[in-house]
Amino acid sequence: MDRPSPGAVESVPTRLGPLSVETIGSGPPALLWHSLFVDSTTWVRVREPLAATRRLVIVDGPAHGRSAAPEDLFTLEDCAGAALDVLRHLGIDEPVDWVGNAWGGHVGITFAAAHARHVRSLATIGAPVHALTAPERRQINLLVPIYRAVGAVGPVLGPLTTALLGEGADPGTAALIAEAFSGPERRGMARAIRSASLEREDLTPTLTSVPAPTLFVAGADDATWLPDAAAAAAARLPSGGWAVLPGAGHVAPLLEAAPALVSLLTTFWQDPDAVNSLHQSPSESTA
Repeated sequence: MDRPSPGAVESVPTRLGPLSVETIGSGPPALLWHSLFVDSTTWVRVREPLAATRRLVIVDGPAHGRSAAPEDLFTLEDCAGAALDVLRHLGIDEPVDWVGNAWGGHVGITFAAAHARHVRSLATIGAPVHALTAPERRQINLLVPIYRAVGAVGPVLGPLTTALLGEGADPGTAALIAEAFSGPERRGMARAIRSASLEREDLTPTLTSVPAPTLFVAGADDATWLPDAAAAAAARLPSGGWAVLPGAGHVAPLLEAAPALVSLLTTFWQDPDAVNSLHQSPSESTA
């Protein structure tokens, strides 16, 4: 299994309680926020190459990884505020390059709209801007009580792994997902699922309020965030582009197309203002 080189880890006080934050690398700051259900270990295959050019601030979101679980439900605005608390605690006042996977992308969109001066660029990976569909909501509502009762067992872990990685995921990659999901306290994770997924509103109206250059990355075979949807969302942004990487689930591009993702992000960071011309099809991204 992948084992990252350790960075400096500390527990940072925020409005959502203590969050575990790791810093690694040097250069301008970039903040990384992971997907719901997993934790910061999912950056394992991109963190060191990205840290070659950036000081990475890698956050474990509330109720995930080594971070505390809030006692109450929380919103994306609360998460964005907690991210601001992290930056202030670390003494980072310059704009950051935000990279968010799924939930982290939703927090990033909210953060960029509310705290524009703190964002140099925004990249989201596998982060649909629309709210859950009715079938998605029904499936999660069926699985959460099972999870709360017995934990990350097969009937819960199987559908989750498929949603995050697609069918037939590599066993080592699937094990990383299982380990990340199995660690947190179950009641806190259940509240996070309700807060960040079931209660999440459509973010489409927020897009016009995001001034930072923004890149939406979709997995080529991610059924819930198709390339056409990413392109349509990017068109609503004041400065937006889109790209497609291999992968069939929200987390798949991080773990199954890591070199391509690193190349895409570092190119984007070199000239974020050129994002409007970045309209990359699946065939172009996998060539």
